[in-house]
This record gives sequence, structure tokens and C-alpha cells, in this order.
Amino acid sequence: MTMHPTTDRRTALALGLAGLAGSAAPTLANAAAAAGARMADKALPSPRRQERLADGWRFALGHAADMAKDFGFGRFQRTYAKPGFDVSPAVQPDFDDSAWAMVRVPHDWAVELPYALPAQPVAKEQEDMAAGHGFRAIGRDFPQNSVGWYRRKLPVGAADKGRTVWLEFDGVFRDCKVFVNGYEAGGSASGYAPFRVNIADFLDYDGGPNQLTLRVDASLGEGWFYEGAGIYRHVDLVSAAPLHVPQWGTCVRSTVDGSGARVAITTTLANAAEAAGSAQLRHRVFAPDGALVGEIAPQAATTLAAGAQATVNADLALAAPQLWSPQTPKLYTLETSVLVDGREVDRTITRFGIRTLAFDGTRGFAVNGQPVKLLGVCNHQDHAGVGTAIPDALHAWRVAQTQGMGANAWRSAHNPPSQALLDICDATGMMMVAETRLNTTNPEALDELDRMILSSRNHPSIILWSVGNEEGHQGSERGRRISAQLVARCKQLDPTRLTTQAMDKGWDGGAADAVDVVGFNYRTDKIPAWRQRHPGKPVIGTETASTVATRGAYANDAAAHVVRAYDTEHPWWASTAEEWWQVVAAEPGIAGGFIWTGFDYRGEPTPFPQMPSVSSYFGAMDLCGLPKDNYYYYRAWWRRSEPLVHLLPHWNWTGREGQPIEVWVHGNCAHVELLLNGKSLGRKDMPENGHLAWQVPYAPGTLEARGYNAGKLAARDTRVTAGKPAALRLVTERTRLAADGNDVAAVRVEVTDAAGHLVPTADTALTFALSGALTNAARIIGLGNGNPTSTEPDKGNARRAFNGLAQVLVQNAGAAGGARLTASAPGLKPASLDLYFHA
Repeated sequence: MTMHPTTDRRTALALGLAGLAGSAAPTLANAAAAAGARMADKALPSPRRQERLADGWRFALGHAADMAKDFGFGRFQRTYAKPGFDVSPAVQPDFDDSAWAMVRVPHDWAVELPYALPAQPVAKEQEDMAAGHGFRAIGRDFPQNSVGWYRRKLPVGAADKGRTVWLEFDGVFRDCKVFVNGYEAGGSASGYAPFRVNIADFLDYDGGPNQLTLRVDASLGEGWFYEGAGIYRHVDLVSAAPLHVPQWGTCVRSTVDGSGARVAITTTLANAAEAAGSAQLRHRVFAPDGALVGEIAPQAATTLAAGAQATVNADLALAAPQLWSPQTPKLYTLETSVLVDGREVDRTITRFGIRTLAFDGTRGFAVNGQPVKLLGVCNHQDHAGVGTAIPDALHAWRVAQTQGMGANAWRSAHNPPSQALLDICDATGMMMVAETRLNTTNPEALDELDRMILSSRNHPSIILWSVGNEEGHQGSERGRRISAQLVARCKQLDPTRLTTQAMDKGWDGGAADAVDVVGFNYRTDKIPAWRQRHPGKPVIGTETASTVATRGAYANDAAAHVVRAYDTEHPWWASTAEEWWQVVAAEPGIAGGFIWTGFDYRGEPTPFPQMPSVSSYFGAMDLCGLPKDNYYYYRAWWRRSEPLVHLLPHWNWTGREGQPIEVWVHGNCAHVELLLNGKSLGRKDMPENGHLAWQVPYAPGTLEARGYNAGKLAARDTRVTAGKPAALRLVTERTRLAADGNDVAAVRVEVTDAAGHLVPTADTALTFALSGALTNAARIIGLGNGNPTSTEPDKGNARRAFNGLAQVLVQNAGAAGGARLTASAPGLKPASLDLYFHA
């Protein structure tokens, strides 16, 4: 064992999501206990107390330009002359916040704001930024909506006296100031990087209220897409012994060879006491099934001066390790105990995976020595109904939807992902490219990079660190110099992973010379020639396709901002799904690619950058995660061992009888036969990584595609001419959920005709209600329909269907019991769905 001085690090939060692997819509509650059911000392409570601060928050809007409307913030010129005084009445424990709204964290206040244009006249840049952020009434043009205040009492008391107490924020957008009992304790300018605030000095341990207040200023954005506003990720309160493992204080690395695996553990010890102290470390490693498979007994004590930190290194061997991979996402658990005079005073839990990664310019990408093509999606953190405040269970649902398409990789564009999402990716085998927000070397940018890596480097799902995206200096010597420094910092903090940068030009120099794996944003057709000029250099498509489509629409209508959902429409810089995938699929040396995007997202409303378009059209799925037709192109070729045919368009074309309709089939069967009302229209061979097309004179009835392999029927799909809307149908993957206050059911709402067929053109006005024996067991947290031109509220109980579909997000409210969701519409048969919440 060796000891070295070091900086502060965090032990990754142990949500224990190992049980998620293979589950389409997993329950998150009690997953840690399930994963570690056989762990020694399981019944003993941890000396460390960690509490998630989800409920009990009060919220109010402030004002970015009017101190009188901003709870007096900054009203005194001497605001920071004396700590704890004169900042604002709202930071004091005795401030009356009873009129403030009760909210739950994660929380995005921007998703509830109205849509609006900046006051005229405005500069073109302002108009573009408003469009980029989805025309929500936030930013410098709307100072009355751009500051939010949060308050809640902290669960701290006499038992915490003499301990170190801190808050962990996974993400607050943005420019956040944190106050405790009137004192400014810390904060973060970044809207994406996680951060810690030490609060022990400001607490009252003698029965005082211990008031936490945050002021969050979202006047300025960091991206060109919808970014939300507020405490949109988790907040945890941690109370630990003076001698403890600080945040991000454990780093686990593994190497694999023919004899097994070697696990190297670097632990930071911190002493928050006012006197020197000594401690020992004990490590225990548990297999994915919870069995104890390795232990490092306490060695010589480490002595730390008051306020000092030190690192302690240890390692152990594991025979026959179970390797993490996208197919087998096996997770080990490291239990680290801090011992003082033989007594455990602190304990942390760290999940990790054992695997090897390799990028090669000739052979592509490999996990554990096996070739793996990166079948990736780029995504922002944004979903219908909730904005950026995505509950963990909805993160898991989104990952499952993406894996259903065949994707095995996710690029977090253009900022670090949440820890909750990373835990889910670890548990389900979804590989991740984590990206820092700022490609520069000023202190703030370097600090944000540090926080991204230190918080996330134990996650086996992360395969690359990305240090930038389409930077203006990307192809220059300055760009190379800046990126080289960021890459060096990545290697210093985590030498186990390679780096990349997403570039849309300049690949023959600049930043491309600084990173390990060159990223191409679009221009996929240029990659083969580039590889000839740069033999052996690994390459991926960091953004590909950018096809645009309106879900369920099959004719372009620029006036109505509708884009047909055939794989033909894309901006000038992009390509179709087939065009990019055929290039990447044919070249083993191209490690893979990431489509832009997996899901539609608010803002950047391409190809219509004006209202009423308020969200993008790029996704393989819409803003609700409901598949568009291109989803099935990827499903066919990314899960090609599973026979599929998918038929488009719908078959409701009243008034076009006898006129030709363009019919496509996505699929992976060798041959496909098309039939209309039982009559064959011919059989065609499916081209490799392609699709099939027919021109079919319209006649109402049933259009059917049959896929054959080796002469046998392997898959089929039909489209039926639907009648008028007559009824509603509610569908969800799970009706039994955890009574943990967090679990979510994503409910699909369908408008059907009297025979039960989906009506693909219905825009029915829908109303939703919850009832049941325990009406407090559930709450509707958001609504959506995937329409990129819809400006209906995301909250409430009413939403129109869009092309026959809508979505309701129902979350447990913290109580066990049942709840019935009912959907109704004038003149239609209502539908109900019973949900059960269990402890």
C-alpha cells in the first residue's frame, strides 16, 4: 500500500441497478438490496447517512432585472460585506415561504413557462437563440422568468454535530448559489457539471431550522438547444465521520489477463476534524450475485493532519471474473470501510465492471477482445411532459426503448450525463460517450472536465471521454493545442479510457491530431478516403444521419411544418439513415456511429426554425419516445438476427382512391411479398442494409407485408384502413410499480375505431384523471403527443392526440396502493388502466 497527497474525489452513488439488465421497464426501488442480497454485514446500518432530498421543496420565480421582485437579492451594496447578512430576506430561516409552490426535485421550471417570441425588433441572433431553446419565455428577453428560488429544511440535528456534512448536486441549471441559514456556502456556474457544497460550518445542531436556499439564474444559456431551468437532477445530503471517504473518493480500475483480473483500488481519505487522526481501510469485493469474492484486510494506519487528505492504494486478484459487456452487464460491488481503533466509522459502496476496451483503425472497436460495432444514438436530457427533470424510471424506459431499436451506445450531447442515467447504462449494457461542455482551458472549463471525470470514471458503461463538439477552432493549431491539454487532463485523471472529439470539418489536422479517436459529425461518405490518408487512426461517426420526420406523416407540407416520415428528408449537411449506415456497416475499421438523434428534443426546430415548430424533427423517436418509421430501419439492421418487416405508410387515404401511394418496407428478411386485400403485388429481394418500395394504387382495406427466409414465412406487418375514432386504449409495459415516490409508468394513449384499429390521423382532444382507493398513490407528472408544433401545456390533465397517439407519465406519489388512470374524449368510449404500487 502507498500513500500520496491528492485532490478531493467522490464515491459514486450506489443506486444498485444491477437488476435492471434485460428489463424493458425496470423498477428502481430496493435494487441495491436485491443486488447485494448476500453481502456480509448487510443488516448493519452504514455509519454514513445519505438522504435524497426529493420532497419538501418550495419554489418561486424571482426576477433577473428587478431586485424588488427578486426577493431583495442584491438590494444592498454591502450584500457580501458580512457573511450571513443582507444577501436577501429569502435566504434567512425565518423568511415566510408559505405562498411559494410545493415542488419535487428533480424540477424544471422552464417546461411550465409559456411559449413566446422576444419583443420586436430583435437581432437575428436573438431570434435564433429563442428558436434554439424552443421558444420558451426564458432568458435575457424574459427576466421575469429566468431566476428561480428554492427553499427547504435540512434534516440535520444534534446527531450530526462533530461530523462532516455536505450536499451533492448532480446538476442545476444554471449559475446556482447555495445558502444555508443565510450563509452562502457554495454553488456552481455550470448547468451540467456535478458539484459538492460543504455545509457543516453553517448548521445549527441545537434544534434550529437549518434552512437551505438556492438561487438559480438561467438568464444565460450554455447550449443551442432546450436546456431547462432549475434543480433538474438529484440532490443528496451526506453526513459522515470526520475521518471519511469524501465525494468521488474511490477509483476502481481493473486489468484482465489469462489468469483472471487484477482490481486496483485508489481511495482518498479525508480528515475534517480539528485534530490529527489515524484510520485504516478495509475493502471487500462482492460478485454480481452478491457473493464475497475478495477482501483486503486492514493494513497499517494512515495518519492525517487536521484538514488533510491522502490516497491509499491497494489491489487484489480475482479468478474467473465475470466480464461486463453490452450483452452481459455484470457489476461487482466494492465495499470500503474506514476503521478507527478497529471500529467502522465510515462505509462507501462503489459499483464497477471488469472489461477491456480497444479501438483500432483497422479492426474497429472491441469489448473484451470481441468486435462490437457501435450502434449509437445522440441524446439531450429532455422528454415530453417533464423537460430536463427526468425521473430515474423514465431514464430507464428511454434506455429500454433505445435498446429495442438495437442501439448499444449513447452519446450524451453536449454535456456530462446524469449519474442516474450512467447507473442505468451500467446495469443494462448501454455504452456511453460522456462529453464535456466547454472546449477550452480556462479554470472553469478545466474544473468542469475534472468534475465530469471524477464523478463518472467508475462507470463501466463509459467507453470514451469527448472533449468537444463542432468547435470553431477545431481544425486549427490553436484547436489542437487546446484539445491536447484537455486530453492530457483526461489521461491524468483516467488513464484507462481513450478520448474523442466531434468534428464537422478539419479532420486532417487540428483537434484530430490531439484525440485518440477522431469523430466525424456527418460527412460519413468522406470517412473511407480519410482513412486512406490516416491509416490506423481510429474513427467513429459522432453524429450521423440527421434525417427529419414528423411521426405518422407521409406528405411534406411546409406551410403546416410537416415532414414526411420516409427516409428521404434531411438538411443539406446530413444524409439518410441508409446512406450513412451502408458506409459504416461496410467498413470494419469504422468503429460505428451515433445517429442525430435517438429522441426528438425541444428547441433547434429544424427544418422549420420558426413557430409553431418548437422542437426538433431529428429523432428516430418523437419527444415521447414513440417510434417513427426510421426506428424500424435501424431495428431491422441493428438486430438483424430477429426477423422483421415494417410497413409504411398508414392506409387511410380517403379521396385518393386509384391514385398511387408510395409504400415502403423496412426489414431484414431475405424476400418480402406485398399484398393488398389478399392479392399479391409481387415479391422482392431485400437489399442488404436497404429497404423496398412499391407504388400501390389506393384501395381501402388491408395492406400486408410478408417476410420470408429460406422460403418460410418469418415476419409480417399490416396496415388497415381505420374507421372514425370510436374508443380510446391505454397501454403500458408495467402495471406494478414501486411505492417509492419515484417509479413511473409511461402510458401510451391510442385512439381507435370501433374494431380496435388505430386511427392514424386522429387529433382527438383527450382528458385524463386518476382515481382509486388511495388517490394519493399516484400523480400525473407530464403529458405529450410527439407533435413538434404543439404548444399545449406539458402539465395538467388535457392533451390532444397527434396522429392517433399521446403519452401520459404517471408517477408514484410515495404511498402503496392502487390508482386507476382514465382517459376520455367527447363521443368516444373511455379507457382505464389500473396501476399497483407496492413496497
